[in-house]
Amino acid sequence: MISSAELETSTEVLRALAHPLRMKILEFIDRNEMINVNRIYSSLQLEQSITSQHLRILRHAGLVETERRGKFIHYRLRYKKLKNTISAIRDFQSKSQNSKASRN
Repeated sequence: MISSAELETSTEVLRALAHPLRMKILEFIDRNEMINVNRIYSSLQLEQSITSQHLRILRHAGLVETERRGKFIHYRLRYKKLKNTISAIRDFQSKSQNSKASRN
């Protein structure tokens, strides 16, 4: 059984992943390994405030981490968190399909 804390964390991660712009930002960070926020918003042609808002959501969900280098904050993906999320979704999907099959 899933605890309420686990459910809250899962919900936060899935909400973060559910937005197309956040997925675009994650893909961009992935292609660049580690990149500063200025390069993210200028390369993706986004407003700085919008980019920062989406990065905050991704950071709060634990999908990206930051590192300060001088006056710039750099972002990188937390691959382990992403891998665990994908694995959990696949497990849930498998259990759901097995449950449906056993009812039929």
